[in-house]
Amino acid sequence: MTAAFEQPAVVSSEHAVALLEPLTELVLRAGAAIMAIPRDAKVTQKPDGSPVTPADLAADQVIAEGLAQIAPHVPVLSEECCSSGRPTSGSFFVVDPLDGTKEYIAGRAEFTVNLALVCDGLPVLGIVGAPALGIAWRGAVGHGAERLTVAADGISFTASAIRTRPLPQPGEPWIATVSRSHLDATTVAFIDARPGAVHATLGSSLKFCRIAEGEADIYPRLASICEWDIAAGAALVIAAGGKVTDRTGAPLRFDEPRPNFIVPEFIAWGDRNGR
Repeated sequence: MTAAFEQPAVVSSEHAVALLEPLTELVLRAGAAIMAIPRDAKVTQKPDGSPVTPADLAADQVIAEGLAQIAPHVPVLSEECCSSGRPTSGSFFVVDPLDGTKEYIAGRAEFTVNLALVCDGLPVLGIVGAPALGIAWRGAVGHGAERLTVAADGISFTASAIRTRPLPQPGEPWIATVSRSHLDATTVAFIDARPGAVHATLGSSLKFCRIAEGEADIYPRLASICEWDIAAGAALVIAAGGKVTDRTGAPLRFDEPRPNFIVPEFIAWGDRNGR
């Protein structure tokens, strides 16, 4: 995969919507590739010490080959191929072929395939597949979002529209999705400042999906995380009626020159009026 072009690639909003179907199929095929790999396959480590499995690499290959056919002019930033950087203008894909590798290694079902399209720094299309759960989610900003119930073949599906929910009324509890592996004290304090807040612990980008389908209110992460972990989920939440911001309330952008593609913090809100 490559992430550098002489001229920025530009994907129009109409073209982005047209890409939703083939990109959905691609995410589902990547999920099927993950499920075909034995869970006890050898785990190795990247230079940064994080784990990588044959399933990560198999899904990445499926997506890389598919994107080269579907949109060969659009650069790609993938967790498994990020050394060449990414553009800060135009359009590009952001891919995490297996988000929640630790969950996958532990034998849990809470891992996902994440694929996003970013245009002019903002996430405009996101697809999240959860192959072990038989579910996927997708959304295009300005065109709504859907939950997909995937058939046993791993490819065909039925779709139903989803939407985020309003802020809790006074006296109602906030539901906050939180990480099983990466929950920090600053994030806990932010959540607990909301009266009666309930923690819903989940792995991978499923935390965004619960916001998008109206089952939770906020997903704060006031600690560092990589762009590929959150781009697809951010697009999904925004498409479903929410917003994703930094702590000041500014929209989260993906065109900033961040070392190692690290986002310092973000908050996903189900209600666009959240603060």
